[in-house]
Amino acid sequence: MGRLIDQYIRSAEEQQRTDRTTKLAARFAERAEFHDRAGSFPHQNFADLQEAGYLKLTVPARFGGDEISLYELVSLQERLAYGDGSTALAVGWHLGQMLHLRTSRKWPEALFEQLCHDVVSKGAMINTFASEVGSGSPSRGGRPETTAIRTEGGWLISGRKTFSTLSPILDRFVVTAFIPEEETTAEFLLFKTENTTIHETWDTIGMRGTGSHDVIMDAAFAADEHRLIGKGTDDGGGWLLHIPACYIGIALAARDFAISFAQSHRPNHLQGPIAELPIVQQSLGQMEVELRTARSVLYEAAERWDRDVDNRFMLKPELGLAKYVATNNAIKVVDIAMRIVGGSSLARSLPLERYYRDVRAGLHNPPMDNTVLQILAASALNE
Repeated sequence: MGRLIDQYIRSAEEQQRTDRTTKLAARFAERAEFHDRAGSFPHQNFADLQEAGYLKLTVPARFGGDEISLYELVSLQERLAYGDGSTALAVGWHLGQMLHLRTSRKWPEALFEQLCHDVVSKGAMINTFASEVGSGSPSRGGRPETTAIRTEGGWLISGRKTFSTLSPILDRFVVTAFIPEEETTAEFLLFKTENTTIHETWDTIGMRGTGSHDVIMDAAFAADEHRLIGKGTDDGGGWLLHIPACYIGIALAARDFAISFAQSHRPNHLQGPIAELPIVQQSLGQMEVELRTARSVLYEAAERWDRDVDNRFMLKPELGLAKYVATNNAIKVVDIAMRIVGGSSLARSLPLERYYRDVRAGLHNPPMDNTVLQILAASALNE
């Protein structure tokens, strides 16, 4: 019948990319415990991703990339997270941003083309740093305390960004900053210099290998042409589906571990493994309900976004729903897996306790649950 994780592969080309990603995931799984315990950034994983061509998956074909669809991005990110959630979530921000820039065309064409060439030829990556302690999540509308002050030929950016995923490895990144003289918020492309420093503050219970440290800018210079005027089309934020894909991948790993454990574990008072017990089979069945439901919603949303190009801006309720269902169901799946395995699931020598910690981070990635519910309510009220 095949594996559940392979259910949504549609073509031989997708199978080939899936096979390459599966090999990467297996390699990363062997390193995941070390980086989780140390809270260290997995530089070797990213070297492997670059060598495998993974960093250019969402780059347009005309610039040397693979130009994969959102549907396939979801599939591959799910697969990568099966091996290491931290690496998958971190690289997902880069891949998602490249897809977003490709479809929204919000950057000047020359600047985007240069970025694409650097991704393909040098392994460059990109992310946007917007979160701050004082303003909270940018998705909730807080004004950044980071400021941009006009100077000759450009802008001087000063401030501190939190949750700066990929910060140990990026040579460039986008930041949001408030411009006092214009009383507006803008985005700026910055290159790492002596005026940008990383404070290694990332010490959390989950997703410990994402390198989401604080980035401090002290009059960092952004050229005039690196102020990113917010033009382009509204693509509905479909690229953010890389987030729920990651947490479903973690849940799939927890599910497979629990199944393997149930099939092999036989207490001495039983004639066979615990998989034969009705109560365990009920738990396994509940995991299937949660996973299969979440994946059907997630892949349907991604496929519709790919297909309905002209109406992507109207798909925010469906995209939010996919994130809500996938993340919350993934948490349920890992919890059930822990219950099946029992007290041993708490052991740090087993991966389940890491899955349990990592999967909860999804609640704090955008869009958050209450935001999704508000979007769905507004959609219903506006019919």
